[in-house]
Amino acid sequence: MIALGEKIGIAVVILTYNESIHLARALKHIEGFAREIFVIDSYSTDGTVEIAREHGAQVLEHPFQNYAKQFEWALKNAPITAEWVMRLDADEVIEDDLAQEIVVKLPHLPADVTGVNLNRKTIFQDKFIRHGGRYPMVLLRIWRRGKARIEDRWMDEHMYLSDGRTVTFEGGFADHNLFDLTFFTNKHNRYASREALDVLNNRLHLFGPQLSLTSESTARQARVKRFLKEKLYNRMPFELSALAYFFFRYVFQLGFLDGRRGFVYHILQGFWYRFLVGAKLRELEIAMKNASNEDEMRSEITRLTGLRLSAKS
Repeated sequence: MIALGEKIGIAVVILTYNESIHLARALKHIEGFAREIFVIDSYSTDGTVEIAREHGAQVLEHPFQNYAKQFEWALKNAPITAEWVMRLDADEVIEDDLAQEIVVKLPHLPADVTGVNLNRKTIFQDKFIRHGGRYPMVLLRIWRRGKARIEDRWMDEHMYLSDGRTVTFEGGFADHNLFDLTFFTNKHNRYASREALDVLNNRLHLFGPQLSLTSESTARQARVKRFLKEKLYNRMPFELSALAYFFFRYVFQLGFLDGRRGFVYHILQGFWYRFLVGAKLRELEIAMKNASNEDEMRSEITRLTGLRLSAKS
């Protein structure tokens, strides 16, 4: 790792559950510049907590419901004192050029800049997925303390600003999961249930309205993708939309240039996953038609997805 010198006023928050394969790598890439590191663990059994403490992180434990609620709990309960906060997943890596950019630029941003977007890479089976609209993934990941919250969603939750504007840092930032293909498909199966539930909520309002992202609150790319998904994609028959999305991504966005491993990735993440979300949504909608009241709806959702809904706020 490069020597970054004096640590700056930034706190990094990482949510974990059995992330021993990733966590040490993530921590090594931030401990050179982060003044505070908080690991919010969901009672791991594989040594994750011990690794976090060995690297100087403060560990808080809290039961997991979904990512958004866990991260919101972290922001409210972690004793953060740094001026800036960063959201990082355990399987993500802050590369050296981005670490240097953070050290050099972050302390000198003007007061009206309250958020920093990062350009994330996707690494699949050690292959950098450059095409198919997967790079760069522009995400709001750094913000002034108290100036951002996370969307209350089951899936695809984004950070959003309460005020101020964003800038974008150009350094390397990679999502590089080291687990195998079975883990990948199991994870996306769970994700599909969560995303189907979010779409269902947009239609039936089972647990309250969802935030509409604005140009001021988060990255433009995230805002445009959300708009297209909700206003166009989710209104099409999933058998057609999943196939059309894969074709657009693999042909028009040049996903075919990512080679054999890229083909596996785009098929699984760009077609199979999208098709699975649609199929699960249809299953949920059929169950909702057979439910006679809201309690029965919630019971059916839990039966089909394993997810427990909080009462509507």
